[in-house]
Amino acid sequence: MLIDQDTCIACESCVPYCPVEAIVISDDGVDIDQDLCVECGVCLRSAACTVEAILEPDLKWPRTLRSLFSNPITVFEETGVAGRGTDEVKSNDVTGRYKRGEVGFGIEMGRPGTGTTFRQVQQVAEVIAAIGVEFEKQNPLTTLFSDPGSGKIREDILNERVLTAIIEFSVSMDRVGEVLETMERAAAKLDTVFSVDYISRPDTDGSIPAIEAARQSGYRLSDHVKICAGLGRPKID
Repeated sequence: MLIDQDTCIACESCVPYCPVEAIVISDDGVDIDQDLCVECGVCLRSAACTVEAILEPDLKWPRTLRSLFSNPITVFEETGVAGRGTDEVKSNDVTGRYKRGEVGFGIEMGRPGTGTTFRQVQQVAEVIAAIGVEFEKQNPLTTLFSDPGSGKIREDILNERVLTAIIEFSVSMDRVGEVLETMERAAAKLDTVFSVDYISRPDTDGSIPAIEAARQSGYRLSDHVKICAGLGRPKID
């Protein structure tokens, strides 16, 4: 995103809307730090600028990735999904991507409200890959791995900054503790934050064994959950 300096009146109305604090104020007025900007478009969509000084430029590779991973209305061509991950969590009752006896993980890098670079994403992906997990193929991030087996990401995009990128994979229930401990070790070496999505299917009696698996490993799950009712016609039992 850019600010037209000839039009801007330095009212600073746009400043609070930037989720990564890329809009900066100086003696010269208001501008956007291009290194920090993740091209999410929030400042423009907020309509906070009364003189329409905020501009959305035509982006070139690899900066286009900033918009793809940060702007929720941008559709990723390879997956057909708007946003940073798959839509499988919401539609699991139809697709059956996460089966009983498995736990799905989504590591939401840079969330909440911090942002991340692909270099930082690679730091975590390499640690996760080292314990032998397979990354979700329908996730847009996976298309950017130069070597999915090692968690390495394309060299030419490592310094690109995005609002968040989601590392997705699933493991058998007995590996929950191993995965959570691995994530904890990875977190200690990061300059950013991440949130962990913990995804599972309940048993037919309504119980959720995955909750107990986390507890037995010494981790307490958040009380804030999303429950999909499962009213679709399943492709996979």
